[in-house]
Amino acid sequence: MVSWTVVVAIGSAQAALLALWRRPVNRVANRVLAVWIALIGLDLAVKAMYWSGPDSGPGAGLFKAYRLVGLFPFLYGSLFYLYIKALTGAKALGWRDSVHLAGFVIVAILHLGFFFHDLLPAGSVFARHLSGPAETERLRFDIALYAYSLSYVIAGLVQVGRYRRGLRQQRSDADRMSLHWIDAMAISQIVIWSIATLHWLVKLPWVDYPLIYGAVTAWVFVVGYLSLSQGAVTVVERVPAPAQPEAIPAADDPRFPEIEARLSQLMTEHQLFREPALAIGQLAKRSGYPEYLVSAVINRRFGENFWEYINRLRIEAASGHLADAGDGRTILDIAYACGFTSKSTFNAAFKRQLGETPSAFRRHHARADVPASSNG
Repeated sequence: MVSWTVVVAIGSAQAALLALWRRPVNRVANRVLAVWIALIGLDLAVKAMYWSGPDSGPGAGLFKAYRLVGLFPFLYGSLFYLYIKALTGAKALGWRDSVHLAGFVIVAILHLGFFFHDLLPAGSVFARHLSGPAETERLRFDIALYAYSLSYVIAGLVQVGRYRRGLRQQRSDADRMSLHWIDAMAISQIVIWSIATLHWLVKLPWVDYPLIYGAVTAWVFVVGYLSLSQGAVTVVERVPAPAQPEAIPAADDPRFPEIEARLSQLMTEHQLFREPALAIGQLAKRSGYPEYLVSAVINRRFGENFWEYINRLRIEAASGHLADAGDGRTILDIAYACGFTSKSTFNAAFKRQLGETPSAFRRHHARADVPASSNG
């Protein structure tokens, strides 16, 4: 037990440092992360002090603190979900999001009798009613805890999956911004809950609460590394941004034809679409026209939003290379040359636009060229 106490104490210190560290990116979401890690640090600190107590048992105050932090896992799953929500939305959480803390509030109310029984008459109805779950109710308590927390972990992963799908539809460099560190955080939590479930079901001698919180300590260090290496998260626009009524007139601006010609020049002669990190602000700057007018031209003249417009041009260029029997480059080389940064993102965009994968498209055109070459 002494060795586990040291491990958990180290994890608590690490959590405290992470909670105080101000991350330079994703500030809104990382405030949620700081609160989450701070609660874990407090949880680990109390566990370490409780386990290092004398053989005669901890004091009543410490035992109550131990029972209180034992309710914190009802917050961890929901805080993970709120972190994902803030991360992918890049906006402050609203008061309605407090509903996700209801699980912790409910179990805290159910335990009020335990925490305040010293202040109540021993035989009062209120004391008996709020005496907290008895040992026979621990099974239900554990089942509720595991189901509640894992449901939020799964909900967070669903949110990440939705974000990734939207990102791949808009960005050619989506893979490097797909929140891969969230997968590691979620998997680590699932491992911890699996250990806890094994402890509940099997009661193996070496699977106990110190092991569970040793795994939590390892998770804290994983979060520390991932927090240090995380990049800025790109917000996915689910719909085109609404135009400002005072900026874009209802009818086409007289400059629309010249802007359209300028965009065609940039894409045809300069092939600006091949730049992987191209954004509409950069395109507007290169065109010499305001961003809102460039966006309006793309929307009204081409019937697309910015990302649809750029990805269409990239796929058109890539399909031309793939159909050219003399172009011996690999599909990945062609994808990179056309502005994509990964084969998976390229494949998804290609199939969405042309209805088949790049490799199938290349094979189809290779077969079509065989008769012509043999008859020549």
